[in-house]
Order: sequence, then C-alpha cells, then structure tokens
Amino acid sequence: MKTDVYLIKASREDGPEVIAKKALAIYRSLGFNERIEAEDFVALKIHFGEKNNTGHIKPQWLTGIINDVLQRSDRAFLADSNTLYVGQRANSVDHIRLAWEHGFRPEIVRLPVIIADGLVGREKIEIKTEGGQVKSSRISSAFLSSQVMICLTHVTGHVQTGVGAAIKNLGMGCASRAGKLDQHSVVHPRVKAKDCRNCGVCLDYCPAEAIRQTQTQAIIDDEKCIGCGECLVVCRFGAVKMKWDEDSRRLQEKMAEYALSVKNHFGEKICFINFILQVTKDCDCMAGNQSGVVPDVGIVASLDPVAVDRASIDLVNQAAGRDAFRQGYNLDWSIQLVHGENLGLGSQDYELIEISLD
Repeated sequence: MKTDVYLIKASREDGPEVIAKKALAIYRSLGFNERIEAEDFVALKIHFGEKNNTGHIKPQWLTGIINDVLQRSDRAFLADSNTLYVGQRANSVDHIRLAWEHGFRPEIVRLPVIIADGLVGREKIEIKTEGGQVKSSRISSAFLSSQVMICLTHVTGHVQTGVGAAIKNLGMGCASRAGKLDQHSVVHPRVKAKDCRNCGVCLDYCPAEAIRQTQTQAIIDDEKCIGCGECLVVCRFGAVKMKWDEDSRRLQEKMAEYALSVKNHFGEKICFINFILQVTKDCDCMAGNQSGVVPDVGIVASLDPVAVDRASIDLVNQAAGRDAFRQGYNLDWSIQLVHGENLGLGSQDYELIEISLD
C-alpha cells in the first residue's frame, strides 16, 4: 500500500500569513493533532538557521500549527541540538540567542526554545539501534523525554549527504554531539597540496583542532579529525576533498539508523512536515543568503519520513527538470532513502495528495 504524502503549493511571495495558513492546512490533513494528549511534552524539532542564514523556516510560518498544538497540550516547545562545528549553535546559550535573533521569541511563537542536549551537548540518552552500522544511538535527552514530535524541516542540498530533509533532521538533528561525532566519524577529508593556498581559514573553523599548517600547505590529522566537513565548506580554493563514494554512503546509512531510533521512540506520535521553499545548495548550517536552486514548490507532510523525503526530492527535481541535488554535490542522495526503507524507517512508494486552502 502506498504511503500518503500531502502537498499544498506555496511560495515565499504568498507572505508569512498565507504560508502559516497553508502550513496549518497541511498539518491538519494528517489528522495528527488528535494524537496529542494534555500531559504530553511536544517537541517541535526545527533548525533555527546559522547566523545570517536566510533560508531557514521562519517563525511566522508556524503560528497556525502552534495554535493547534497548544489547544491539546501547553507543554510544547521548539528544539534543536548543539552542533559539532565552531559557531553560534555550539552551546545552548549562544544557540538560544541566535534563535531569538531569527524571530523564535515567545511573543511570536508562544513557545519556549530548548536545546535538547544541554549546555554544551553532553546530555544524551543511548538507545539500541536496529541496523548494520550503529549498535546504539546517542540521542539528545530532551527529545527522548518527550512523548510527541513534529519534525519541521527545510529541504536543502547538503555537502555530505546530497540532500538534507526529514531523515537528516531526525537522525543527525536529534543526535547529541557524541551522536553527531559517531555518524561523522567515517568521513575523512584530505588537502590537495597543489590547490592549497595555506591561508589558515580551515584551522579557524575546525572544531577538533585537527588541522595544522606546514610551510607549504594545511594538513589534516586523521587521528583527531571528526569528519564534520567544515574545512571543505569554508575552503575558497577547493583544496579540501573527500572520498565521497565510500564515506558519504556510510554517513547516510548511520544517519538513517539514528533516525529509526528516534522514530521508534515516538511510535505513532510523530509526523513530518517539509518546507520546499528557497531550496538551497547547502543546508541551513551555512551563514549567508543563498538563492534557491529551483522555484518554490510548497509544503509536504506525512507520517512517514522516507516517503515525505522521496516526494520532496521528486518535486524539486521535477521543478528543476534535472537532478538539482546531484548537480549541487555529485553524491548519491538515495542511499539514505534506500537504507531507511530496508530498515523499516518508511517507504519510497507514496501517493501524492494535493490540497488547497478552503
């Protein structure tokens, strides 16, 4: 049987009020709100966007969904986890301040912001993982202390996984810093000597202090490297390379296994809403304003993370007339979907049901 995925067409030109109404309509199409009980802690999992990033989900878009959730439980909160890389989202104090800067304040969203793995990312719970790469998942404790999750995702490209959507938001986004390290540990970048300008920028961004300078180039220490990919993104000269065919596969598989651990915790009390607006080459961890690689498509929702991601990717590629994600980074993004489907995370066989505002 095909999995239902709901679509409502939307554009940033609609304005925040209309987008909020459309987001609420797509949420209500799932019939999910009735699953929330009065005493439930409800985690609205979101990415608040790195400093100066403009592609992230806007708080005004969520006001309708939040109003519905608060009618069922007043224990709802917006949440993300701390990052491995150096930046304003690496500890809870700076992370929350950044969320406020991006508009996620009580007077707008009516919900508190909680960073799920604590002050510096050490608060985690380990749960058994069903899969071949990971034996146990290290998940941010606040997520596993909750009874309900609404996974709110901005669909983007990604430098290491090809696509960043619901599976990544669930698997990588819910992991503690130790869990992120576990998933990234297979990826080892290299510096191509002839392209390196020895500028030292990668040293400033390396969270593991794994890069050192010689007289001629930067060198990455495999023993210290955590595989976060920051050096690749910040290098302006294309000197940092990765063995994508091998390492991206294992990263995506681990990510899907982590996602399954989180989904299994919530059972039938988890849903997935993907915003296909300003679909950028890079994820929302990148600072700055990236333009969309395709025109805005809309918002999709499902109870199945694999189906909602497959539908999102298909819609983007149909709008582009090409594989827009593969063009961004030459990676096989389907690995996370195939592995997730094999694990029982969800199904790629979906039926797209388009709705509209009444």
